[in-house]
Formats: sequence, C-alpha cells, structure tokens
Amino acid sequence: MDINKGLIFSFIFLSSAALSREAPLVSIPTHDAFFSSIAEHCGKAFEGKVAVDNQPSAAFDNKLVMFLRKCNQTELQIPFYVGDNASRTWIIKKTGSGLSLKHDHRHKDGSDDPVTMYGGHTLDAGYDQIQSFPVDQYSIELFAQHGLPQSITNTWQIYIYPDKFSYRLVREGREFRVDFDLTKAISAPAEPWGYEAINR
Repeated sequence: MDINKGLIFSFIFLSSAALSREAPLVSIPTHDAFFSSIAEHCGKAFEGKVAVDNQPSAAFDNKLVMFLRKCNQTELQIPFYVGDNASRTWIIKKTGSGLSLKHDHRHKDGSDDPVTMYGGHTLDAGYDQIQSFPVDQYSIELFAQHGLPQSITNTWQIYIYPDKFSYRLVREGREFRVDFDLTKAISAPAEPWGYEAINR
C-alpha cells in the first residue's frame, strides 16, 4: 500500500469511528417508551413478590427487591436481590437493532459465575408496556455447555406499568413471574456483588 492510499484509508477509518461514537443508536417508539418508563424510576428500589412459579424454590420465600441502580441513554442496570443474595443484575440495553436483556451473575467476591451474561434480544417492536426477549445464540451455547438444556428455549418478558414492574421467564413446562410494587419506594440496598459504589 502506497503512502497516499494509506492516508486515505486512515482518514476513512477514523471518520467512521468518530461517526459511530457520535451517532445515536437507531431506536423505535415502542422500545424508547418502554426504556424511558423504566428509567423514570432510576435511583429507586422496590419490593416485590412471586406471582407465578410452577416449580417453587424456597430461596424466593425471602424478601425480593429490585433497584434501578444506574441508568443512561442506552443502558439500565437493575440488581435483583433475593434475601441477602446480591448476585443478580438485570441489564437492559439499546443495541441499535432493538433491546437486549442480560443477566449478570456474580459470586460474593465479585467474580463471575460460570453461567453469566445470558439473556435474549427483542425480535419485534413489542409494546410500550411489554417487551419479550427470546434466548440469544450466546446463551443457548452457554446453557448447552453447562448442562442446562432445558433453558435453551427460554423467553424473558418485562412489563412496565405506572404501578407495577414484572419480570417473567417462560419455556415449555416452566413459568416464573415476580411483580414489584412501584407505588412504594423503599430504601436503596447495598451495591450488588461485584459492582462498585456509585454516587446517589
């Protein structure tokens, strides 16, 4: 490659990189409305209860809390506390082709759980109040690798209404849903495992 071609290539590359940093992500009204409705509660925590669980676990008999811990224009971080267990954080992101939902699972020392960052991505417009996240390819491979074949057909759903936030997991033979009361904010809990404190 001669010097002139190299300079042209560098200019194009740098210009593209600058545009990718500055250009807003493509988003559609239903995704924006859904995202914004959740972000309105940023900085607040809410208590919830299991509404549906066809395979009950004693763990979920504990106090359940969600905390809208951190929000920006493209990402929401929502730790989900089950009693004293602060290992779970839901992460909703605008991706430019829709919304993704990831589950960040950590150990108490902050290290990653072997099964972490699994989740799904929207396939359609959804609704202002409801979005569905069918399992993505990364998660399918992760579940298969770790002996969790039952999870490769997971779909997660999140509902947001003025008085209620719901997290739901469904697959063949399995349904779990927890509802959080948005009318009564509670004291914010400690930081989730593996996350540094932020100014509130």
